[in-house]
Amino acid sequence: MSVGETFDHVIVGAGSAGCTLAYRLTEDPDVKVLILEAGSWDRDPWIRIPLGWGRILQKRLHDWGYFAEPSDTMDNRRIECARGMVVGGSSSINAMAYYHGHPTDYDRWASQGLPEWSHANVLPYFKRSEDWEGGADTWRGSGGPLTTRRATFRDPICEAVLAAGREAQHPYTDDYNGENPEGFTRMQMTLRNGRRWSTARAYLRPAMKRPNLTVRTGAMVLGIDWEGVRARGIRYSHRGKTQSASADHEVILSGGSINSPQLLMLSGVGNPDHLRRHDINTVSDLPGVGENLSDHTSAALVFRRKTGGTFQREMRFDRIVPSLARAYLGLGGFAADLPFGVTAFLRSAQEVEIPDVQLLFWMGATTTASPWLPPFKAAFGDSFSIRAMPMRPESRGHLSLASSNPGDPIQIHQNFLRTDSEWQVMRRGLRMIRDLAASPALKDFAGEELAPGADAQSDAELDAHVKNTMITVHHPVGTCKMGTESDPMAVVDENLRVRGVEGLRVVDASVMPDLVAGATNAPVIMIAEKAADMILGKDPLPAAQL
Repeated sequence: MSVGETFDHVIVGAGSAGCTLAYRLTEDPDVKVLILEAGSWDRDPWIRIPLGWGRILQKRLHDWGYFAEPSDTMDNRRIECARGMVVGGSSSINAMAYYHGHPTDYDRWASQGLPEWSHANVLPYFKRSEDWEGGADTWRGSGGPLTTRRATFRDPICEAVLAAGREAQHPYTDDYNGENPEGFTRMQMTLRNGRRWSTARAYLRPAMKRPNLTVRTGAMVLGIDWEGVRARGIRYSHRGKTQSASADHEVILSGGSINSPQLLMLSGVGNPDHLRRHDINTVSDLPGVGENLSDHTSAALVFRRKTGGTFQREMRFDRIVPSLARAYLGLGGFAADLPFGVTAFLRSAQEVEIPDVQLLFWMGATTTASPWLPPFKAAFGDSFSIRAMPMRPESRGHLSLASSNPGDPIQIHQNFLRTDSEWQVMRRGLRMIRDLAASPALKDFAGEELAPGADAQSDAELDAHVKNTMITVHHPVGTCKMGTESDPMAVVDENLRVRGVEGLRVVDASVMPDLVAGATNAPVIMIAEKAADMILGKDPLPAAQL
């Protein structure tokens, strides 16, 4: 094994959290940082082009290739669990959606003995991170690294959907990340000049201009090096050789909700009974490692579109090729956005106090045989879909090692939709979608229901459709849960330090006690922004006065 260099901090994973940490920690020129990434650089043109997201997901590009274990609530299907394996992590392969989450999500964390994670305490870090197109106010930030703006996808059906929401007397909000997080609204996305604005672009590349940051790609981390119970460094494989890197201050795991707990277990931190089965010596008895897995699910209703829309028209071969070129060059146009346009955060029943279901509108065909052929003709018959996503799942899954070999993928037991209340929210969400599709505002757009079909009316028929088609929305969290000493499943404390050891933190989505409403990329960046101040010993930003 080659003897490596010594740094102040070694960060495992150049994803959303790792890139943010690298930027903030190296603002101090005296702090020397190494960041290790198993994947490659984010130079693939499909990453830069927003519309390339569909190809990235379908082809599983720049992805660890994970699948969940079969489950009876999913008709024993192995549902994919795409996680970014590239500089920028999942922010380089996701759908670029930008959500803070509902304020009550963070106040719920605070009520669990984590007062520094209340909404008033985390909002300043959201604001520090973002450059919102609407400018700074009480709720939003301006001038930060992460450019955010409203979706610009243009199609008459987008305005019709908003009108359908008004007809159904649902609320409308101009900014769901602002004072009012409920209602129909335009999507917000991490785009800049018509191109994906990942954490690699927003945070890591500016930080690479500093001499105190070293970035190493193609570096597969094998384990943590210990001196007693203190993490002293990392062992990793790079260019066919096993190397090491030492950390004078801390090792920071930012591999995400799948890889960070796997590395902890491989390194002897976890449930001793589980570790013993793989001949791994226990360094710290933490039974919560790999437990508490939570993720969002969604199921869609698909409708034939009566007349072709923007997506069908622009995906024609002779139009999409120049459109992709324009988007790559940052010149805007159709390929510089996704056909989302609008979303909605709604209460599925009158007695519900805050929104519990999100509707996700996909204004393009859901299945295409050869979407870009033939030239000068419609590429495919048009349709659109609306997904229901219960926002606060109660079911919890877990992770388990397949072996002690770091190259073997960990086993992911998602355990989706195990409670009756989750099923109720899903069914109510699907029926809300049907009501919207039948509204006068959508009469010129919504044709027959293609899936599951108008005849599927009973709970059992809707449940069968969900089991057969449900997918993850790619928001896994919670597997290195943050909590108090009295919580036997807590893996890290409120400062994200791993319990029972020294010199080791986890900073990524795995530390979330439970899921926030909406996508998780912005909250992960917020967590890393806040963690950077903790690591550097800075006072936290003053709590927001709301």
